[in-house]
Amino acid sequence: MALTIAPSILSANFARLGEDVSLVENAGIDMLHIDIMDGHFVPNISIGPAVVGSLRKVSALEFDVHLMIEHPEKYVEDFVKAGADSITIHAEATRHLHRVIQLIKSLGANVGVALNPATPLEMLTYVLQELDVVLLMTVNPGFGGQKFIQEVLPKIVALSEILKEVNPLCRIEVDGGINVETARLVSKAGAEILVAGAAVFSSPDPQQAICDILEAAKEEQRDNKNKRFRGKIKQ
Repeated sequence: MALTIAPSILSANFARLGEDVSLVENAGIDMLHIDIMDGHFVPNISIGPAVVGSLRKVSALEFDVHLMIEHPEKYVEDFVKAGADSITIHAEATRHLHRVIQLIKSLGANVGVALNPATPLEMLTYVLQELDVVLLMTVNPGFGGQKFIQEVLPKIVALSEILKEVNPLCRIEVDGGINVETARLVSKAGAEILVAGAAVFSSPDPQQAICDILEAAKEEQRDNKNKRFRGKIKQ
């Protein structure tokens, strides 16, 4: 599947949020990552359905809404009505993961489940076939601009191998500390959707930053394909 860069508005300038979204949209991206935080599941508070609805009026991008909130089942319908195309919930945030997944699907949205860095993949074993995306956090959630946790890389590799057997259409998304350097690492490990916040919106040229991150990831992906091809020839 094609690599996707999804800028995270958590690092945007909220005083000119519409302009920032238009700026990255003009860079040719397809997806916008929208972090929702409640001050309970994570320390910070961000935005709600009203802001998502306002952005929906000015953008045709795919809205990838990441709910870092407790009891997500109470709010998923509001976010879908506001314009979310994809809803990702945290496995750690609900006792009834399968039930919430089915609710999201019934509302017509794509569904994803996120795992914090310390949460094992085994937590998803019984729902992997139901998912459109698995989001692996490469920082501890709740703040933008954190340092990438390299220890998550083997987890990406392991998930990639599992999905080949269980759900080949499910995409791997990574969120946290993504820049040109780390984009190469996660792409090599098997990630397909790269959420980038500070590396985009803190750049003097956000559009160029998106291009640079995407090209770095694609370059690593091409190198991997060439290595596999050469290996087959040697055999």
